[in-house]
Amino acid sequence: MNAAGKTVCVTGASGYIASWLVKFLLAKGYTVKASVRDPNDPKKTEHLLSLDGAKERLHLLKANLLEEGSFDSVVDGCEGVFHTASPFYYAIKDPQAELIDPALKGTLNVLGSCAKTPSVKRLVITSSIAAVAYDRKPRTPDVVVDETWFSDPEICKELKLWYVLSKTLAEEAAWKFAKEKGMDMVTINPGMVIGPLLQPTLNTSAEAILNLINGAQTFPNATFGWVNVKDVADAHILAYENPSANGRYLLVERVTHYSEVVKTLHELYPTLHLPEKCANDKPYVPTYQVSQEKAKSLGINFIPLEVSLKETVKSLKDKGFLNSQSLL
Repeated sequence: MNAAGKTVCVTGASGYIASWLVKFLLAKGYTVKASVRDPNDPKKTEHLLSLDGAKERLHLLKANLLEEGSFDSVVDGCEGVFHTASPFYYAIKDPQAELIDPALKGTLNVLGSCAKTPSVKRLVITSSIAAVAYDRKPRTPDVVVDETWFSDPEICKELKLWYVLSKTLAEEAAWKFAKEKGMDMVTINPGMVIGPLLQPTLNTSAEAILNLINGAQTFPNATFGWVNVKDVADAHILAYENPSANGRYLLVERVTHYSEVVKTLHELYPTLHLPEKCANDKPYVPTYQVSQEKAKSLGINFIPLEVSLKETVKSLKDKGFLNSQSLL
């Protein structure tokens, strides 16, 4: 697709995935209207304004997920809309206000603005494997999770998985709304996203790696699918540009337990002080498989986990997040 002269929008543009998305869109020649909560906050904007092409083709606009109609002017004149804005935290006091409302109401607000904007041809939403893999089906090494799976909100509530619930409710509502309005929508469902940081602030998924290399005594007894942030940004653009792209796209390069992540980090950086013990004595949470078929049909060639870990550690070091005793 020839991007020259085409205008697209990215919501939550200062975030981890969104920053890479903006970078890649500008590199392809798109004009980008990018929403941020506070255009006057240099922590949210400087890394975007310094990107190649930003001076000529990046427009920063203020928008609030919880304010109905605040995305009208952001999506106006755009052919494609990438909705990435959604909070991702674990330490929360009020799940409804901090996670669920911004994810659910925010998504519906963005969709509402798109529905009344004739220029918008396709909407690409950043969802998560969180909205896919949490139901009553067991996840074991021989099980393959694919795009037909959908997380069960009742299980999320039972287990107090508030982030998972926020992404599940938001994606369910988005599909319902898009169907009712006849909108062309695609969702991208990545696992734990790691790799280099463009933004100056620490994001939750990169923090998971930082904790391991910054003196943690134990590693979590948890198994995740991992994927590089550049592959995730690429997938958004491919899903927008490919006319036959449809439905959901799972993005996971590899599913591994934290013990394997620690082992790989130790092989890459033998001098690092890494945790040797698991956080509990229970059996390790089993691994499972995630289908790559649809992602590969888009043209994604996954960056290996080892490379993603190296890029993450280098980036955390370059940005000054490492404790002095863990400096490489």
